[in-house]
Amino acid sequence: MSSLVLENLSYQYNGTAVIEGLDLTVAKDEIVCLLGASGCGKTTTLKAIAGLITAQQGKVFIDAKLISDEQRFLAPEHRNIGMMFQDYALFPHLTVADNIAFGLTKMSKAQKQQRVNEMLELVHLVGCAERFPHQLSGGQQQRVAIARALAYNPSLLLLDEPFSNIDTQVRFELIADIRRIIKNQQVSAVFVTHSKEEAFAFADTLAIMDCGKIVQQGTPEQLFNTPNSKVVAEFLGQGIYLDAEALTATEYTTAFGRVESLLAQSHAKHVGQLYVRPHHLELMPLQPQSSPANTVTILNRRFVGSHFVYKVIIAGQEIDVAAQLGQSFLVNDDVTIRITPHTVNFFAE
Repeated sequence: MSSLVLENLSYQYNGTAVIEGLDLTVAKDEIVCLLGASGCGKTTTLKAIAGLITAQQGKVFIDAKLISDEQRFLAPEHRNIGMMFQDYALFPHLTVADNIAFGLTKMSKAQKQQRVNEMLELVHLVGCAERFPHQLSGGQQQRVAIARALAYNPSLLLLDEPFSNIDTQVRFELIADIRRIIKNQQVSAVFVTHSKEEAFAFADTLAIMDCGKIVQQGTPEQLFNTPNSKVVAEFLGQGIYLDAEALTATEYTTAFGRVESLLAQSHAKHVGQLYVRPHHLELMPLQPQSSPANTVTILNRRFVGSHFVYKVIIAGQEIDVAAQLGQSFLVNDDVTIRITPHTVNFFAE
């Protein structure tokens, strides 16, 4: 059974469509990330799920119960949703224990204490119950926020840019820990971010948004390897476009020679473009027999600790290419470039 279903959801603000005809399904115990550029409708979608805004069209189901459509609207406090905000929204005058217990209004004092203790243990904050938010680090405050959101066993957890205020050095350790906590509680979650790195680390499924719609949904690996549009391909990682012709299901020809795809594809049209990412490119010392079409010049280089990254121009587009182990080129060196076999992203014209 699905925890959340959105059907044909639309919302306009001052006559401008912010989300339009949006469909989304979140399975039980699944973490789905709404991922996209600023202004694509991610946070508006989250607010519509929470009931903080009223969509003008479409349906919202939580645990197979219709909670919102054009005729009905269930108030946020009755939707059994936990929320975690960018700024954590902790009450500064309440202790950690009181923050966690804030929503447990239907429990007895003993039940509240037991639940608070369980949540403190879950988020590894045993011993911090009597501290106030200002006495905690950013990561600890975030753990309090997630404990409070989960304390009353919500059907669905909504997280709006929850990691943006966390120091980069500890962010991904914390992401892994918060993911563990959510999975431990077997709660479905919808997570909003504009960072693909956070999305890859935290979510089971990505839903890429563009212009108020979900343009593709799938696992991070599926979307990265087989994007269904240029929008998805470009958002998930840097690359360049090369004019190409599909010769067979696994072979393409470009100005840089033939390119082999590790995954067979069928095409209605055989002329289009390949989207080639940096790790699909290999730089090699210039050979006498090298074709001018396969020759590029090193524009600059930077050392990143274990190797150099080189900037080159291919088909009029700049791209950074990492050196192979043990390779070293100088600025203004001419080198040969090769496109290695990979799962090709081909977009027909």
